[in-house]
Amino acid sequence: MSTPSPGIVSGKATPRGAFPHVKRAGDFLFVSGTSARRPDNSIAGASADAMGTTTLDIRAQTRAVIENIRDILASQGAGLEHLVEISAFLVNMNDFGGYNEVYAEFFSAQGPTRTTVAVHQLPHPHLLIEIKAVAYLPAAST
Repeated sequence: MSTPSPGIVSGKATPRGAFPHVKRAGDFLFVSGTSARRPDNSIAGASADAMGTTTLDIRAQTRAVIENIRDILASQGAGLEHLVEISAFLVNMNDFGGYNEVYAEFFSAQGPTRTTVAVHQLPHPHLLIEIKAVAYLPAAST
């Protein structure tokens, strides 16, 4: 039986590549790009009906991404309040309003610095958003 790699968080979707969910460097925690993907590889905020018509919900995906980041940080003894920087990647800037609305449920103007950019695509066609983050948590705190 293999043991999990450092930085791989149990109960989260397995990274699709050779990288960890999170890595500590001194007093900083770097969270890899995180999506709304669940451990079973389904995607929060994405569904398809019997005809194959998809429904994609930026609000549900944004909420799931931030909750995934919260859980990843918790694995290191940190929380969303420790975030100092966020970079968000949206497939469609028309989703900015819904993303911004949910973001404000978790963070205020005193929260982390933030950059949001549009990208051509993400690793799955049902993903609308991915976020990477940096948290500050002195090593002596853990």
